[in-house]
Amino acid sequence: MAATLVDTHCHLDAQYFPEGPDDVLTRARASGVGGFVVIGVGSDLEPARAAIALARRRPSDVAAVVGVHPHDASTLDDARYAELAELARAPEVVAVGEMGLDYHYDHSPRDVQRAVFARLIGLAREVDKPIVVHTRSAAEDTLSVLESEGARDVGGVIHCFSEDRPFAERALAMGLYVSFSGIVTFKNARGVHEVAAWAPADRVLVETDSPYLSPVPHRGKPCEPAFVSFTASRVAELRGVDRDLLATQTTENAQKLFRRSFAPPPTE
Repeated sequence: MAATLVDTHCHLDAQYFPEGPDDVLTRARASGVGGFVVIGVGSDLEPARAAIALARRRPSDVAAVVGVHPHDASTLDDARYAELAELARAPEVVAVGEMGLDYHYDHSPRDVQRAVFARLIGLAREVDKPIVVHTRSAAEDTLSVLESEGARDVGGVIHCFSEDRPFAERALAMGLYVSFSGIVTFKNARGVHEVAAWAPADRVLVETDSPYLSPVPHRGKPCEPAFVSFTASRVAELRGVDRDLLATQTTENAQKLFRRSFAPPPTE
């Protein structure tokens, strides 16, 4: 059987997968995916609670991440922050996020996004866990906040990497990882291809960001964790390495970043 993969960023909320997460994860495990980092973000904290509950119920293959997406930065008042901070301390939670800046949609004012981003890096430092960073159309401000708030002290990952090599170099200099989604399978994503081919082997991760960004050959369909195998195959191709080697490297990287192991799927 092919080497096990870890989907380091997936959203499994009920509105995306009405059948429930277990059927989705069963399909993924049948495709050789042995670990899942489930992100709990939304307009309230219910997705965070659900991610923790799932990780508590499936301790061998699921870990939770809780945070505030930049789209929802305006919702983070002191009461919600206090509850989020308590949730972030749960042993099932391996990182704080996703957090960051999104200037493409600007669903929250940019100054609010920056303030919440900085506050959540502080929370990660407080609970001693890494960060999961979202950035879109905000490259320079994202790097500026990461550098000024000491992201180097907590570590983390630029999820769904879609920037260029100079961005990656600054992120890597802070000790961060870069995670590749289905975007790396898109023909015109040349900058992402370059970084995927070049990035140090000990800093590369793979993800789906399900239900978004389905890789080729599933573009146009809802994405799910089983599809991370297509992303891994494309990253391996770009790097000129065997797919099983890429799977082994990225799984080791995920376990190091998130400080936990994931059980491989059963062999036939």
